[in-house]
Amino acid sequence: MQALKLSNGAEIPALGLGVWQVPEGPVTEAAVTAALETGYRLIDTAQAYGNESSVGRALRSSGVPREEIFLTTKFLPSHRDPLAEMEKSLERLDTDYVDLYLVHWPQGGPTAAWSGMEAAHAAGLAKAIGVSNFSATELAEVIKASEVAPMANQFQYSPFLDRRALVDACLASNVVPQGYSPLGTGEHLDDPVVAKLAAATGRTPAQVLIRWSLQRGVSVIPKSSTPSRIQENFAALDFELDEDAMAALDALDTSGHTADAKAPGQKWWS
Repeated sequence: MQALKLSNGAEIPALGLGVWQVPEGPVTEAAVTAALETGYRLIDTAQAYGNESSVGRALRSSGVPREEIFLTTKFLPSHRDPLAEMEKSLERLDTDYVDLYLVHWPQGGPTAAWSGMEAAHAAGLAKAIGVSNFSATELAEVIKASEVAPMANQFQYSPFLDRRALVDACLASNVVPQGYSPLGTGEHLDDPVVAKLAAATGRTPAQVLIRWSLQRGVSVIPKSSTPSRIQENFAALDFELDEDAMAALDALDTSGHTADAKAPGQKWWS
């Protein structure tokens, strides 16, 4: 499994399973089970998703040793205390720690939750801490105010939203960039450029899109609840896109290579 190194020395798998919008219960359990059986070792959930308990049940029943799994959850910023909410997450996940705990979005200001995140880290409940949906400016504010700097920043990322300035800002600060919605929640799969590259490489559109993110040095967490697609996505680790294919995908960007994690009108927390 390809991996990126966090500033605490731990390795985060380059490819994982996201469970956003996957319902609590058998569907989430089946998705996580299929992922672990396929070879995934990064599972990404959040307090806001409402499915931590199902993720925990699947992890326990998988037979995969806990230390081999990289488990992420996220603090829901409408709550007040990241440490107290981490304790509740661990109860639902039925584990002693998470590998990465993220502030889900910068509600109340970039630094509002950070002291509580540091407290969860100091207590050993979160081996690594970071942020999600933070712009380069917001990330810099947290770093400046922190005793323990963010180790990762998760944001929407794909060839169509190539936030390259944000990726560069993360890398310059030793923060691992991680992308969600690499398939544009399915919207990008029918794009003619993606389809042409998929046909030329003998791969699927999903594999092409995921592979592009991996080759850009970004950890990526495609969401799926379908075992066959979970397996399909994992095969993005098994090939490389050439320079011409990467350039063709680069040309799809609509973000202007922004350093923002969200456009102003898309900030649901503001």
